[in-house]
Amino acid sequence: MSLDNASGTASGSILSHNCVISVVGLGYVGLPLAVALARRFDVVGFDISEERVSELKRGYDRTFEIDTPALRASSMSFTTDISETSDADIHIVTVPTPVDTEDKPDLNPLKSACRAVGPVLKKGAIVVVESTVYPGVTEDICGPLLAEVSGLECGVDFFLGYSPERINPGDKVHTVDKIIKVVAGQTDAVTDALAEMYGAATTGGTFRARNIKTAEAAKVIENAQRDINIAFVNEATMIFQKIGISAYDVLETAGTKWNFLNFTPGLVGGHCIGIDPFYLAHRAAELGHDPDLILTGRRINESMGSFIANSVGEQLQPHSRVLVLGLTFKENVPDLRNTKITDIISGFKSLGHEVDVHDPMADPAEASQFFDIDLKENLNNLHGYDAVLGAVAHAVYKDLSPAAVEGLMTENGLLADVKGIWRDQVFSNGIRRWQL
Repeated sequence: MSLDNASGTASGSILSHNCVISVVGLGYVGLPLAVALARRFDVVGFDISEERVSELKRGYDRTFEIDTPALRASSMSFTTDISETSDADIHIVTVPTPVDTEDKPDLNPLKSACRAVGPVLKKGAIVVVESTVYPGVTEDICGPLLAEVSGLECGVDFFLGYSPERINPGDKVHTVDKIIKVVAGQTDAVTDALAEMYGAATTGGTFRARNIKTAEAAKVIENAQRDINIAFVNEATMIFQKIGISAYDVLETAGTKWNFLNFTPGLVGGHCIGIDPFYLAHRAAELGHDPDLILTGRRINESMGSFIANSVGEQLQPHSRVLVLGLTFKENVPDLRNTKITDIISGFKSLGHEVDVHDPMADPAEASQFFDIDLKENLNNLHGYDAVLGAVAHAVYKDLSPAAVEGLMTENGLLADVKGIWRDQVFSNGIRRWQL
C-alpha cells in the first residue's frame, strides 16, 4: 500500500499488499492494538523503555491487557530502535498525553514521538495519532513537526490520520478487536486506508468522521462527559452525607427509572477521565470561551479524596490506625497513574492518623518510588486497625468474608466502604459502618 505523493490517492488495497505497520508506544493502548493488527499485517512495536520491550519479548505484559500465550503467539516484533520501523507504510502513535502541574496539556511525549518517527518516514507513509488531544493538535502541531524533522512535505510526501483510542483498562469485553474504531484522514484516500486497516483488526467495524478535528473532538468529549456526570453524582453524594443517607441507596432507587443514567460516586483518577477534560478546557480558553461547567466538574471530582478522608476522620479517635484497601486508580488493574487514593491517604495523615496500604494489584516498587508508600504484602498478617477503608473494588476484596474483614479491625472498628464493596454483607454488631 502507498499513497501517491501529489494527490494523496491510494494505489491499491492495503490487504492486497504487504502493508507494514509500526505502533509507537506499547502501553495499555499500543500493545493490544499492535497484537490485533498483527493478525493481519506485518507489525513492529516500538517503545523507548528497554525494560518494557524486554518483558514483552519474554511474553510478559505488566498491564495484564494481553496474556502470555497470546503475546507469545503474536507475529509482531518489538524494538527500542526506531530505525527498525523505517519500512512502515503506516505509523500509529499511541503515547500518553498527560497534563503538567498546572493542569495544562503536556504534549512533550507526543512531540517526542513525532521527532522519533520523522527521520524514518518514507514517502507516501501515513502517521496516525491515537493519543487523546484537543482539536487541532494532529494537523497544527504533529504535521509541521513531522515535516520539520523528516524534510518531507505534509499532505504531499506523507499524510496524517487520527483514530481515537478507546481502551478501557481491565475491560475484557470492549477490547480493541471488538469495538467501533473512529477514523479520519487528511484526504479521503487516507480515511479509506485507515478504515480498511482498522476494519481488518476489529469486528466492531469503523466510523468515518467528517475530518480529523471532528475525530479529535469526539474523543475528548467522551471522557469529559463522563467526568461531568460523575461530578454531579459526587456533589449529590456530599449532600446526602449531610442528610444521613447513602448515595448508593439513592442511586439504586433512582435506577429503577428506565432512563436514569448509571453513574456512581467516587474518585476520578487514571490517565483519561481525570485528564482529558483539561485538554478541551485548554483549547476553549485559547478561543476565548470560559469552560465553566467542565472545570467545575473537575474541581468537584478533585475534592473527593479530601471529602472522604474528612468524613471518615470525623468518626475516628485521634491517632487512629487506618488500613486502606486499594491504591490503583481502578478495580482489577495494576495502573497507578494519577490515582486519587493518595488524596485519601494524605488526608488521613494530615488528621494525625497512622495509615497502612494494601493492594495486591499494584507494583510495590512503583508505589514506593512514586508515592513513598510501602505496601503491606499479606492481609493475613494484618490486624488491630481502628478503621478499614475499602478504596478500590478489587475482586480480592469483594471475596473477603465478613469474618476476614472483621479480623483486620478492633472490636468496635469502623468499616468505611467507598465503593459499596460490602453493602450487602452482614457484620457483627460491634462493627461501625460508613459508606458514601
